[in-house]
Amino acid sequence: MKLDDAAARLEALGNPTRLRIYRTLVRAGADGMAVGKLQDRLDVAASTLSHHLKSLVGVGLVTQTREGTTLICHTNYEIMRGLLEYMVEECCAESCAPGGAVRLPRVA
Repeated sequence: MKLDDAAARLEALGNPTRLRIYRTLVRAGADGMAVGKLQDRLDVAASTLSHHLKSLVGVGLVTQTREGTTLICHTNYEIMRGLLEYMVEECCAESCAPGGAVRLPRVA
């Protein structure tokens, strides 16, 4: 993953509303969730949800499919795994233990 792509995805997740949307979609699993159900679950205005979904779709974290008149949102798990792997490989490279486990520094 390129640095610019990782930065854009992390920036998208840096907004509390978008992070709530993303967490909800991750928990929904492979079936995804209809926009209307997502709106009800998060209790956000339709225009607000649309705005934030556009950002998540724009960076590839979320995909959308249409089933009849219903728009279904799905987590792009491949992109999510890529971002997590990027963070571990690129950002934790010097502090990782053998086998890929991250060693976090102790805090007094």
